[in-house]
Amino acid sequence: MFDINTVEIQWGGRTLKLETGKVARQADGAVMATYGETVVLCAVTAAKSVKEGQDFFPLTVHYQEKFSAAGRIPGGFFKRERGATEHETLTSRLIDRPLRPLFPEGFYNEINVIAQVLSYDGENEADMVAMVAASAALTLSGVPFMGPIAAARVGFVEGEYILNPTKTQIAEGRLDLVVAGTHDAVMMVESEAKELSEDEMLGAVMFAHRGIQPVIDAIIDLAEKAAKEPWELKIADDSAMLATIKKAVGKDITAAYKLTQKSERQQALADAKAKLKPMFADKDSSTQQKAGKLFKKLEGEIVRGAILKDGSRIDGRDTRTVRPIVSEVGLLPRTHGSALFTRGETQAIVTTTLGTSDAEQMIDGLDGLRYERFMLHYNFPPYSVGEVGRFGAPGRREVGHGKLAWRAVHPMLPSKEDFPYTVRVLSDITESNGSSSMATVCGASLALMDAGVPLIRPVAGIAMGLILEGKKFAVLSDILGDEDHLGDMDFKVAGTSEGVTALQMDIKIAGITEEIMKVALAQAKEGRAHILGEMAKALDTTRTEMSAHAPRIESFQIDKSKIRDVIGTGGKIIREIVATTGAKVNIDDDGTVKISSSDPAQIDAAKAWVLGIVEEPEVGKIYTGKVVSMVDFGAFVNFMGARDGLVHISEIKNERVAVVKDVLNEGQQVKVKVLGIDDRGKVRLSMRLVDQDTGEEIADTRPPREGGDDRAPRSDRGPRRDGDRGPRRDGGRDDRGPRRDSGRDGGRDDRGPRSDRAPDRAPREERAPRSEDGEGGSLPDFLTGGKD
Repeated sequence: MFDINTVEIQWGGRTLKLETGKVARQADGAVMATYGETVVLCAVTAAKSVKEGQDFFPLTVHYQEKFSAAGRIPGGFFKRERGATEHETLTSRLIDRPLRPLFPEGFYNEINVIAQVLSYDGENEADMVAMVAASAALTLSGVPFMGPIAAARVGFVEGEYILNPTKTQIAEGRLDLVVAGTHDAVMMVESEAKELSEDEMLGAVMFAHRGIQPVIDAIIDLAEKAAKEPWELKIADDSAMLATIKKAVGKDITAAYKLTQKSERQQALADAKAKLKPMFADKDSSTQQKAGKLFKKLEGEIVRGAILKDGSRIDGRDTRTVRPIVSEVGLLPRTHGSALFTRGETQAIVTTTLGTSDAEQMIDGLDGLRYERFMLHYNFPPYSVGEVGRFGAPGRREVGHGKLAWRAVHPMLPSKEDFPYTVRVLSDITESNGSSSMATVCGASLALMDAGVPLIRPVAGIAMGLILEGKKFAVLSDILGDEDHLGDMDFKVAGTSEGVTALQMDIKIAGITEEIMKVALAQAKEGRAHILGEMAKALDTTRTEMSAHAPRIESFQIDKSKIRDVIGTGGKIIREIVATTGAKVNIDDDGTVKISSSDPAQIDAAKAWVLGIVEEPEVGKIYTGKVVSMVDFGAFVNFMGARDGLVHISEIKNERVAVVKDVLNEGQQVKVKVLGIDDRGKVRLSMRLVDQDTGEEIADTRPPREGGDDRAPRSDRGPRRDGDRGPRRDGGRDDRGPRRDSGRDGGRDDRGPRSDRAPDRAPREERAPRSEDGEGGSLPDFLTGGKD
């Protein structure tokens, strides 16, 4: 039933298995790729005909992660996979970018590449496996694909390159690099780095290119077993038609590209194109479309030839010069940080917003739920290029450009412990003529510093271009939009004065060599240094003061055992703190407390409240408290969070107080000194030893009690000494009859003080013991039960 073909290789210390013929057999090409326990199915289908009037190549790549692959149920109301997540969108672009240049010019059949993650082991990234599966499926499908390609991830730990590192190794290292390429050349690079040198980055790219060679060989082995017959592709010879167009408008195109202003140049090109239209007015629509394509091709030949011949670029610059730069910070009054970055005809307004941990982005993926504290969003409205177009939710391009800028800035952010804010950077492109993503990097760096975010170092970015004809090539610094469209490479490098933080490369030809990459990296370093210098004219270091509109966050640590005391039953106490002070209070499981507000007084009030709950009172220390209730023998004062203590009536003032309510009121603020804490945690307080106006301690001038009795009032002392005794022998004083006549005159009321009375009997130890027969005294009959 199944015609299964399989190849297996050892790759990066794990087994890579490619299988076809068992699943998705109706697709033109389908491959199940397994790496470790990560499994990706990729199916390719291609339209057998071209839609009428179509003059572009409609390749669509979809990468989808099934939550079942990791044994998880998706979050959200619907509990199923919905629209593409940011990670899925970025991975789809990652697969598309090296595949697209490997289809021949003039091939316009629609192709779908759908990669689905079926199993994920948490260690081996599915994006690399998906790219390998897509390449293999296209190679088997028979469509005119000039592959195969393969891709690998590289880490850099302790000076050593690691092929296909685990997530732990990436986190510990200084590099996360993805490289895709053919057998002979590199096609695509995407990376985030912690200030690697240009030589280290180049070494990583070439290490990855060597690492993908066994995978390319494995795909070829599988294709030899299971590939379908290749499609016949007829490419028409348009050389005669191109020569006609060149003769008619070649000089006009050349003159147009001598105009340095974009709007003037576009108008001149439009006039040249209009001049061409009457020549093909009587032709069919397909011929007219072909004429338009050849006009664009002629533009490329003229521009590329001028650059290679004499180094003359569209706007008159040489190959290394960066366009004029103007930087401005503090542009907007109510934002937490803002910058306007202009480079030539490319411009971005970039803002920074600071928030608390409540504003972190929740991300639900195959690895589980996680929270992101740094976000960078990029918007590209149609007016930025002077066009009318769709304006709405961000597309794939906007997501990709924003992520590139995110990767460039992210390594320079302070740690969460040093700067406990959630940070959002928003880049709105207001003009575009080349590398708006790198303008976003520069603007983001300035806006972050303007907001008071302590970046390790400022970051700048530059886009490099390439013109390659045979063995001749020219690398262009700070490319224009037209140079991007007509050139062979878009090579973006971002970094600091110390090294590279992000690198992205896309190729429109069949790859570039190590020599070209080395030249591009060196030239980019020179341009990046110039841009950093221009940015420093506006702001060269982080502001020491944050915006008055930004929240302040103060963090401190409390004992984990005290967390429940701060939160209270059902969150009662923490809600009261927030409602009363106006500050936000967040407590992490490790006991980290974060208090935020734009008003420092609110932060101080909330912090004092929390510390009052968790701190233990200190004997001899003076506190400010509030009278919460009064009793006959004193007043209870709330002096430390939820902690109350008793001010005995004798400790309110040095002079005698008859009634507590005569001198105190509920809710009155008082200053108290802690006199002591008993073994049950009850606190004794004193007001009389504290100056109620200044809060300073007052010396105790009250004479000690008679006999040197300096005991605390009865209400604060422990239980009576006789409190542990059993019931009184006579059943209690109130039930006793009259005292026995002991021979003394008068009853108790007539007696003098005990100290003045003469003893009428010997001390207990000198008295004879009682006996049962009454000698020496006897017990009453009601206690002995009587005698017979």
